[in-house]
Amino acid sequence: MTNEKDLSKYRLEQAERCLKSAKTLFADGDFKGAANRSYYCVFHCMRSLLALEGKDFSKHTGVISHFRKTYIKTNIFDTKLSAILDDLFGIRSESDYDDFYMICEEEITEQIENADFFLSCISEYLENNNRLK
Repeated sequence: MTNEKDLSKYRLEQAERCLKSAKTLFADGDFKGAANRSYYCVFHCMRSLLALEGKDFSKHTGVISHFRKTYIKTNIFDTKLSAILDDLFGIRSESDYDDFYMICEEEITEQIENADFFLSCISEYLENNNRLK
């Protein structure tokens, strides 16, 4: 049986793999794919925190809402992470569901950098608070 710390570590590793995939897809010129993987990096970061609480939600909006209520509104994380989340979620949704959505190289570069920053913030928080040891 998996405990909360193991699940959190696994989800953080998923986030790292998604970020690596985003960079690979970007290098291959697949900007829509890179946008998708950048968002999922952030999504798995949030779910790594939820694992430690023994919580999960069936919808992305539930994960996002809980993250904002528990970690942004309480000032555990800066509101910048909420803005990053808005951008990544919006672009991922449009690029996944709008057949003719176009994303430029500059935009996706920013999205990958934002996902990397989000991952580093979550990783640092978990490390500094001995949450995964």
